[in-house]
Amino acid sequence: MSETISLGVPRVPGATGRLKDIPGVGQKRVLLASPRGYCAGVDRAVVAVEKALDRYGAPVYVRKQIVHNKHVVATLEAQGAVFVDEVDEVPEGAHVVFSAHGVAPSVVAAAESRGLKAIDATCPLVTKVHREAVRFARDDFEILLIGHAGHEEVEGTAGEAPGNVTLVGSPDAAAAVVVRDPDRVVWLSQTTLSVDETMDTVRRLRERFPNLQDPPSDDICYATQNRQVAIKKVAKEADVVIVVGSANSSNSVRLVEVALESGAKAAYRVDYASEVRQAWLDGAATVGVTSGASVPEVLVEEVLAALADAGYGDVAEVRTAEEDLVFSLPKELRRDESGARDERALGGRSR
Repeated sequence: MSETISLGVPRVPGATGRLKDIPGVGQKRVLLASPRGYCAGVDRAVVAVEKALDRYGAPVYVRKQIVHNKHVVATLEAQGAVFVDEVDEVPEGAHVVFSAHGVAPSVVAAAESRGLKAIDATCPLVTKVHREAVRFARDDFEILLIGHAGHEEVEGTAGEAPGNVTLVGSPDAAAAVVVRDPDRVVWLSQTTLSVDETMDTVRRLRERFPNLQDPPSDDICYATQNRQVAIKKVAKEADVVIVVGSANSSNSVRLVEVALESGAKAAYRVDYASEVRQAWLDGAATVGVTSGASVPEVLVEEVLAALADAGYGDVAEVRTAEEDLVFSLPKELRRDESGARDERALGGRSR
C-alpha cells in the first residue's frame, strides 16, 4: 500500500517573528493558494529516507538533497541521514538514496561498483522523462531539453542520452540552437519549470524547426502546473505574495516569477517566517501566500501565524484544483519490507 508523509517536525525556534500591526490600512486579509506544498513525488522521497532510517538504522546516505528544501534536509539530518554530493563519498556497502530529482546511469553504475545498496527515490514523473529521452535517442532523434544548466534533474535526464541532448535554458536561447537534422528533433523539459515560459521556448523552437515533435505527454509535472495556476489567481488580487520555499527549489522560484507576471505588486520567497520583512507589508491590504512542492505545511502555518500577528488574521483559501495522487514507495523498500514480513512469518528462521 502507498504511504504518505507526516514529518512531525517541531516548530522552528524564532521562526514566528512578530510583525507589528499597522493601523489605518483598511481591511487586511490573506489569500492562501491551494494546491500548495508537498507533491506526491516529494512525499514519496522523504518517506523513503525515513523508512530507510527506520529499517536499516543510521546512517543512511543520500546523494544530493533529497528534495530542495533546507528545513526538510535539516530535519532528516537530525534523524541520521547523511547528505553527500557523489556516491564515492559513501562507504562501500552502505545504503544510499537517490534524490527525487533523479540520477544519470553513470551514477547508478558508480554506486554498483562500490557495492552500495541503492534506493531510487526518483519522482516517477521524472523517471517518465528519462524513459522518453532513452526512447527518442534510440530512434536517433536530437533531444532539445528545456531546463536549467546544473540542476540535478537536468543532469540526470541528459545523462540518459548525452550524445543526443542539447540544453535550451530559456526562450532567448532557442535562437542559438543548432541541430543535425531539423526533421528529427523532439523537445523534452525539466518538470519544475514555468509552464508559460516553457511554452514560449517551444514556440520559438518550432518557428525554427517546424517539424519539432512534442513529448508523448506533458513533462512539466501536475503539481508544478497546479501551484502556478493557483498563484496566478491569487496574484490578481494580492498587493504582496509570499512564497515559502528554498532558493535552490526551481518550482518555488518560478512561483515568485509567476506571481509578478500575473499581477502581484511584489513577491518574495522565504524559507521561514522570521524572514518576512515588515517593509513588505507596509500599505498592503491583501497578502497572497503559497509554497513550493517541497515545502512541509508547518512552514506555511508559521508564516500565517506571523501575518496574523501583523493584523492579517482573515485567511481565505483560493482553491483551483484537488490533488489525490500518491506514489508507492521505491521498489527496493517494498521488496525489503516484503522480505521482512516473510521472515517474521517464519519466526525469524531463514528459508
